[in-house]
Amino acid sequence: MWKVVDSWIHRYFADEEAVLLVILMAVTLLVIVTMGQVLAPFLAAVVLAFLLQGVVNLLKRWRVPHLLAVAVVFSAFISLFLLVVIFLFPIVIAQLSRLLQSVPGMMKQWQEAVMLLPERYPSLISEARLNEFIVYAQQETAQFAEAALGFSMGIFPGVMMVLIYLVLVPLLVFFMLKDRDQLMKSTASLLPERRPVMKLVWSEMTIQIANYVRGKAIEVTLVGAATYIWFVLLGVNYAALLALMVGLSVVIPYIGAAVVTVPVVLVGLFQWGWGGDFFWLFFAYSVIQFIDGNVLVPLLFSEAVNLHPILIILAVLVFGGLWGLWGVFFAIPLATLVKALYNAWPRNETPELLSD
Repeated sequence: MWKVVDSWIHRYFADEEAVLLVILMAVTLLVIVTMGQVLAPFLAAVVLAFLLQGVVNLLKRWRVPHLLAVAVVFSAFISLFLLVVIFLFPIVIAQLSRLLQSVPGMMKQWQEAVMLLPERYPSLISEARLNEFIVYAQQETAQFAEAALGFSMGIFPGVMMVLIYLVLVPLLVFFMLKDRDQLMKSTASLLPERRPVMKLVWSEMTIQIANYVRGKAIEVTLVGAATYIWFVLLGVNYAALLALMVGLSVVIPYIGAAVVTVPVVLVGLFQWGWGGDFFWLFFAYSVIQFIDGNVLVPLLFSEAVNLHPILIILAVLVFGGLWGLWGVFFAIPLATLVKALYNAWPRNETPELLSD
């Protein structure tokens, strides 16, 4: 037994770089788990800087000076950010408030429709059983209302956190873009000079994650904008709120589309019932999902991420369970990191890649 363990350790951890890499990963994981909330603005700034760095590099390839390229990209980012905060957020918040206010009316309408079921289908459901179900639904609705009220009463600390984000994140993004080379050199100076495994992992991760994050940002924007335009043309209530939900749902592969379909269908049913308008809504939403899955995703991510769907779903479940929303967002990049480490790890034989 000990021979097997010793052989395994010697095979995978004989290289000092491998040991150092394990230590760095363990320390990083410990810091994120214990200080994730404190470091959230820093992590958000890292993601945004990573997105914007590609545009800075593009301008520099066009012989634009570094500081000017950073100034142009950062100014465009701040302008877009202010447009979203000033115009989009108030609309979404107003529509969310209207939706919450209309929930009692929706529940009453639903109850009236359900009460007709015993008359139409007496062999399937009895009136007594239906009354029990309605009482249960009313209790759950009351609990939801209490939870929503508690959330609204405790929103002040959330507002303060948002204000902190509004100040700290743009500052961090600017300095990360401006001093990127110095920051990278300072970090590299702490590592050993000979680090082939780290260089291989870094090279693969830079390409894969850059393509994935930028592609996902484009996908969210296109899907959300297309959904908003179609929903406005069809006259759907809460179009901006639903479009934001549909756009953000593409961050979670497979699962997001299934989950966000529920509110879209419910809003359409309560607004129009079973009729032509509802079916047009469902048709337009289905077309958007079809184009996203069969055109946008292959076009944007054909070479970005090469992971089996089972691994993607597993990564969403594992990292989402560990870190919540942040874990869901970074599930695929983190899975890509695991794959890159697996491929680059020193071993005596070449393994098969964890890919399709």
